[in-house]
Amino acid sequence: MLGCLADHCSSMCRAPAIGILFLSLFFSVLSSTSAACSNGNCQVLEACSSPTDCGAGLYCGDCPALGKTQPFCTRGQATIPNSIISGLPFNKYSWVVTHNSFSIVDAPSLPGVQRLTFYNQEDTVTNQLRNGVRGLMLDMYDFGNDIWLCHSFRGQCFNFTAFQPAIDTLKEVEAFLGENPTEIVTIIIEDYVHTPKGLTKLFANAGLDKYWFPVSKMPKRGEDWPTVTEMVQDNHRLLVFTSVASKEADEGIAYQWKYMVENESGDPGVVRGSCPKRKESKPLNSKSASLFFQNYFPTYPVQADACKEHSTPLAEMVGTCYKAAGNLMPNFLAVNFYMRSDGGGVFDAVDRMNGQTLCGCSTVTGCQAGAPFGSCKNVAVPNTSPVTNNEGGFTGSVQFSRSSSTFHSPSQEMLASVMKSEKNLSDSCIGAKMYAVSLDYTSVVETNSLIMFLSLLPFEISFKFNAEVHVIALLSLFLIRFVKEVPVESCKLDFFFFFFCCFDHVP
Repeated sequence: MLGCLADHCSSMCRAPAIGILFLSLFFSVLSSTSAACSNGNCQVLEACSSPTDCGAGLYCGDCPALGKTQPFCTRGQATIPNSIISGLPFNKYSWVVTHNSFSIVDAPSLPGVQRLTFYNQEDTVTNQLRNGVRGLMLDMYDFGNDIWLCHSFRGQCFNFTAFQPAIDTLKEVEAFLGENPTEIVTIIIEDYVHTPKGLTKLFANAGLDKYWFPVSKMPKRGEDWPTVTEMVQDNHRLLVFTSVASKEADEGIAYQWKYMVENESGDPGVVRGSCPKRKESKPLNSKSASLFFQNYFPTYPVQADACKEHSTPLAEMVGTCYKAAGNLMPNFLAVNFYMRSDGGGVFDAVDRMNGQTLCGCSTVTGCQAGAPFGSCKNVAVPNTSPVTNNEGGFTGSVQFSRSSSTFHSPSQEMLASVMKSEKNLSDSCIGAKMYAVSLDYTSVVETNSLIMFLSLLPFEISFKFNAEVHVIALLSLFLIRFVKEVPVESCKLDFFFFFFCCFDHVP
């Protein structure tokens, strides 16, 4: 009896002790949680739960492609190099460029039209500029009696690949230059505009002619450009290049490959250890052009992969292209989804590029104005990313049109996966037979732009699916292409993704 009572007493005595231990652990966890960074105090690589947790110039995101599924703070703004080391020729600096700057996730499509195309960026051109982007790649087409920004198929813009009139984006640039009188912006035009003087009128109507850097002042034989100080003083703060050589004489728009060398775009431009030149470009180590444009983006953009692409492989590719260009640092570094990274991303890469060129330091934030070359401030540069230094950058929260969610479009992933598949369907008897049939029926296709677009698609496409899907997809394409009675509305959207294999192959 006494033993039983003793045991009961012992258990009763242990209960409060266990309760006290539990409460102490609970409050300890609560205390450590509340002590975690928040309210704009989190730095690069520190965990965050909302965009407001991260400090100025940072963005709250994750990187599942590298196994980082919990949100953390990454850099979201560039350091403006000429605010640290000023007065040098324009060709001594390196700048962040957005590839297909206009191709923005969630951008509204034309009324009543389902857009079927790839996306390359996630925020507005205005926000890109506010975040330190200084180069815009814009694809311009004649469309709807106007000039539009658009993806295309075989040089033609369709209503389901169109984004917006080019003047809307150019007015964003004009507003930015007006609000920031010391900033310089470069526009690279992939030019499909055939309207006589179309681009001249476009830029004038956007109010950008007053900022125009004249072709007559551009160095023709690889000499240094005017200094950024001179460009600002003269208000020549907009550089525009076109892919059409004749427009230099006709409209005074600089022919791109006369003034810069460029590596190959798309997948060839991201192959480790290789940096081939673009076919239109002079050799990368040519001394007759003083600007170097580096493309760094895959042919098929996938948001979820961008953070991985902007980690170690980016730094390695910059080094590879630097050597290929005869130890010339790229002046422009063009990427998709520029905000996504494992910490520092494209912003760190460009900081390092500017640091080496401008002052011989490991990063531009280590440069000291007026100090001898190689005299650097003690700024740590970790393997991933340094803590953001806002000197020479914009202050305040990162401008981003979407939430910090890392969710991406399943349709875009599916589309990219399909397009990456091998093109050998023509080897099958079905493909060969249907190709033969297509030659006889092309003339009966209605003029609806979508049907016309599909009528141009080749059959040399292979999908890594089972045989049943092959047959269903082919039959569906046959109906869409060649039977006048089948309305577009009755076709399943999924089937369209099977055949978007060829448009916009050249970024």
